[in-house]
Amino acid sequence: MDAGRLALRGVVGPVMVGHGTQKLFGWFGGHGPDATGGAFESMGLRPGKRHALAAGAAETAGGALLTLGALTPVAAAAITGVMVTAIRKVHIKNGPWATNGGYEYNVALIALAAALAETGPGRPSVDAARFPNLRGGRYALLAVAAGALGSYLATERFSESAPAPQEEPAVPSDPAVEDERRFTRDTTATSPAGTA
Repeated sequence: MDAGRLALRGVVGPVMVGHGTQKLFGWFGGHGPDATGGAFESMGLRPGKRHALAAGAAETAGGALLTLGALTPVAAAAITGVMVTAIRKVHIKNGPWATNGGYEYNVALIALAAALAETGPGRPSVDAARFPNLRGGRYALLAVAAGALGSYLATERFSESAPAPQEEPAVPSDPAVEDERRFTRDTTATSPAGTA
């Protein structure tokens, strides 16, 4: 048994599943797809609900795969994609430290996912039993690159731009008011000098 890697998977995997199901279903004190989607819209991720569902699915699936030690590079790519998006859209402006709303937690999760993709998830795991060669440095690099590319595509290529502000619809004027204005102008224009 590889106790250290099992401990990592047993902690980080379920935490990721929890984060994902907060977005997908509102579980564990989460806000669900509608409210999370509203927050995503404010970050420029449109449509927000679609982005919330995609992030929730990636976290849930990535966390479940990581917990099981199944297709670990795929799990690492999913987790990396969500974390890179969080860094780019929320945390980068705050610097590295979490005390300032920074990205240290996100970077730590990316590093952990890459390390497990390189070393493998250990035993017991699905990969150790079924896919013992699905590990190594190239898998780690591919997982990080795929996650970063997925983040870029999801947020820059498949995100919709903000809707254009709509103009106020033209409201037909009230004929009675127009007649009164015209009457006032006409009488003013025809009044004898000095009597207006």
